[in-house]
Amino acid sequence: MMLRLKSSLTLCILILIWACNTKPKDNTTATEATAPPPNILWLVVEDMGPYIPPFGDSTVVTPNLSKLASEGIRYTRLFSPSGVCAPSRAAIATGMYPTSIGASHMRTHSYTEVTGLPAYEAIPPAEVKMLSEQLRKVGYFCTNNAKNDYQFKAPVTAWDQNGKDGHWRNRAPGQPFYSIFNFGVTHESGLFEPYEREEVIPKDTPFPIPPYLPNTEVVRRDLWKMYNNIALMDRQVGEILNQLEEDGLMDNTIIFFYADHGGPLPRQKRLVYDSGLNVPMIVRFPDKKNAGTIDDQLISFIDFVPTVLTLAGQTPPDYLQGQTFLGDEEQRQYIHGAADRFDGVTDAIRAVRDYRYKYVRNYRPEQGNYLPNQYRERIPTMQELLRMRDKGTLNEVQSIWFRESKPKEELYDCINDPHEINNLAGQPEHAEKLQELSTEMDRWLTEIGDQPNLPERELIAQLWQGAEQQPVTQKPVVLQVDSEISMECPTQGASIGYRTLQDSLPSAWHVYCAPFTVENGTQLEIVAHRIGFKASEVVQFQVSF
Repeated sequence: MMLRLKSSLTLCILILIWACNTKPKDNTTATEATAPPPNILWLVVEDMGPYIPPFGDSTVVTPNLSKLASEGIRYTRLFSPSGVCAPSRAAIATGMYPTSIGASHMRTHSYTEVTGLPAYEAIPPAEVKMLSEQLRKVGYFCTNNAKNDYQFKAPVTAWDQNGKDGHWRNRAPGQPFYSIFNFGVTHESGLFEPYEREEVIPKDTPFPIPPYLPNTEVVRRDLWKMYNNIALMDRQVGEILNQLEEDGLMDNTIIFFYADHGGPLPRQKRLVYDSGLNVPMIVRFPDKKNAGTIDDQLISFIDFVPTVLTLAGQTPPDYLQGQTFLGDEEQRQYIHGAADRFDGVTDAIRAVRDYRYKYVRNYRPEQGNYLPNQYRERIPTMQELLRMRDKGTLNEVQSIWFRESKPKEELYDCINDPHEINNLAGQPEHAEKLQELSTEMDRWLTEIGDQPNLPERELIAQLWQGAEQQPVTQKPVVLQVDSEISMECPTQGASIGYRTLQDSLPSAWHVYCAPFTVENGTQLEIVAHRIGFKASEVVQFQVSF
């Protein structure tokens, strides 16, 4: 008989694994130490700044998010390390800065015909694992529905279910879950024409127009589309929350709502200004702890992994570059951001921000702020900006982005100048702040091993350690002693996944953690995969004793 873990047996094993791996904090009581781990639900929206009522923008009504905010904590100073999705998701998945693992160019596997570079993947240090895999190892049922954009191919060990059907409802009874639902309705492409979505909000709604965009009919229509998409997204979020409530899980699930980076419009997405990096986040606890409050501490996406691991009762590994933001830990003084290649054009920009000020260092000042991007230029507002630029009808503020060159350094007062228009670099009264943030940037670059403006071909050579092709994970080795099966892989840092076969039908992939026993005749498939490497060949093994 093949290895087929029935629900009850699976749950017993998962609880045992969780109990063995959980390390209670020194100050927890015996009851707290044995409490079941919480479920964790992530609701992730694409391409959206804080454009919803809980964060001060009442342009559109969002009843579901407003209710969630009334029952949770609003975080106003959460920042992505990049203004675009794939580098941001690399940080979210690994807890590492994209610029430290070769994940900062958008995307590593595309535009090869333009760049002349081979497709490649980010390669973090060997010990780095995806957050979901770490949670699976301690008994969580992990699902992703359905965005995969990490700058590397996720190992089969990353998810129990990964795709449009991924859902906590498919777990074993009582098993804790970590589930991600991605909402693409607010994506930049939702501004393209023709726009054929349901009209939820009136077209004559007054829209706040940032000073870097002109107040024209074209721009107002794009703003209507943006807010209409937000209203549609709120409905979709409400559907998932309703399912959670129907299942009776609101009282033991921690809910995170956030966006993957800033807004979809020109001079928002892809930039290191707050319009590209600052996103809203709501966290709701089962007991509605601190319901309706605002937390304005500085938080980076790289803080998600250590925070979630801590919530799950685990000790975050030392290699992580972030820190826990839910607890008594000292709060951040700075957040960091970067911009490199976007599709076919390359820049090199780094940014550091404290509570009030943003420092930007341009490594290619000879290039203008605006660089052509065919995807972005499908947005009517971008077409409008280029038309008005060519006619000379943009005002002084709107023209800044189109200068032929840019300053080597920029400094902004993000409280008094939230759109980051007035560059304070070079003003004597701000020299001390500029020096402080410049020094912090140098420290950060050294600490994470970032090499701004490194030619991408040289970056690939470093990732591949001088090889001509992407490294390949070595085949796993299967060892059998009596009925006990153990596995290992010669490639340092490789994860090993295995599954059973019955009548040629595979089970789900399991994460190999420790030796296990199976019945005689069990047929196994095993694969090893280190992040950034190609996966190994699949090994088949017939258990016989």
